[in-house]
Amino acid sequence: QVQLVESGGGSVQPGGSLRLSCVGSGFSPDYYSIGWSRQAPGKEEREEVSCTSSSDAPSSYADFAKGRFTASRDRGKNTVYLEMTNLKPEDTAVYYCVTRLRCGTDYVYTSYDNWGQGTQVTVSS
Repeated sequence: QVQLVESGGGSVQPGGSLRLSCVGSGFSPDYYSIGWSRQAPGKEEREEVSCTSSSDAPSSYADFAKGRFTASRDRGKNTVYLEMTNLKPEDTAVYYCVTRLRCGTDYVYTSYDNWGQGTQVTVSS
């Protein structure tokens, strides 16, 4: 059974940093790409943050994440990390990781994709 578990969220002040972890089980890290998405308070839809390919291709990022967020993968631990720096109040959201068959902005999620339970990130002074 494919499972993803996020951790590392918390409360930080603006300008602070956090590192989120997404630990996978039940699948090979060579099979799925892993995306990070977030859902801000009061918003119905989730917003793409990054995608880390199952290959060695560089991770891709949403415009708001470029230069501040870095995604990386430890295949031995089947874990994907999201290092977030210079956090802003508008980064406040529940962050989810998800398996994807591929990266790309045209990707459409289906019921075959597997989501974690999410981890809360709050940025406020």
